[in-house]
Amino acid sequence: MDTLVTITVVSASESKAEKSVDAAFSAIEKLEQLLNFYSAESEISLINRNAGLSGVKVSSDVLRLVDKALYVSEKTEGSFDITIGPLTSMYNFLKQIRPDDGKIREKLSLINYRDLLIDNAKSTVYLKRKGMLIDPGGITKGYAADRAIETLKKQGIHAGIVAIAGDIKAFGLKPDGKPWKIGIRNPNAKGDKDDIMATVELTDMAISTSGDYERYFISNGKKFHHLLDPKTGYPAGGCRSVTVMAKEGVFTDAFATGIFILGPEKGMMVFKKMGFSGIMIDSRGTTHITPDLRGKIEFQKNPS
Repeated sequence: MDTLVTITVVSASESKAEKSVDAAFSAIEKLEQLLNFYSAESEISLINRNAGLSGVKVSSDVLRLVDKALYVSEKTEGSFDITIGPLTSMYNFLKQIRPDDGKIREKLSLINYRDLLIDNAKSTVYLKRKGMLIDPGGITKGYAADRAIETLKKQGIHAGIVAIAGDIKAFGLKPDGKPWKIGIRNPNAKGDKDDIMATVELTDMAISTSGDYERYFISNGKKFHHLLDPKTGYPAGGCRSVTVMAKEGVFTDAFATGIFILGPEKGMMVFKKMGFSGIMIDSRGTTHITPDLRGKIEFQKNPS
């Protein structure tokens, strides 16, 4: 997953705990092989190579993930769009490379989730136009956390937590009988990953945070982060951080991205429409909290 993954389980048996954690890591590794945008061997790359040519028969995991991605796209007005690959492939945040304006305009027409077709009966995925690319980076980690938890439960584990970077899912209770306590990073942390803005208790839920501090570089005095708006081709500017809490990690991951890109007004409307809990820090530093979380979140400091 190109990031730090930690799995913690509660068990009376050390051997059972080790076996279950190994099985969960194996499940994540299998998904990485299927969903890796940068690997020529992945099913995602096979779909991309056949864009405009033919549908590709895929595994149930890929079919399910793409189906859920299309659902999130509908609910976020395309602000989350798994067909953003032509755009993301031109940016390199490690090498601080960004495409010029002309190339961005050229590729925007290839981004449209409505041109991604699923045939559930045949288990195929088809990109209608040549040059289209699926990039599942904004949904894979949350989906993988869900699948890892499913694996732990099948191994007979009744409590645990899976953290794949900013995508976390927990179930059951800690040995002291209390829910898991999750820290939400201060978006103004200046590289200090331990600078926590707030904490929230979590059980049988997932939580994901998308922030403009995760992957970015400065070019000509302007910040370029990885949360790209599929409609403009440039980093979205309305938010600093969005945290989403819901039952499924696949949704917290993708909706955190989509809501971030939508910005404060429309983003908070999606929280309400979907019934999700969450926190948003907008570009002015104002904190927005869904009503159900008031009194349940413990702020360590003001993020502004």
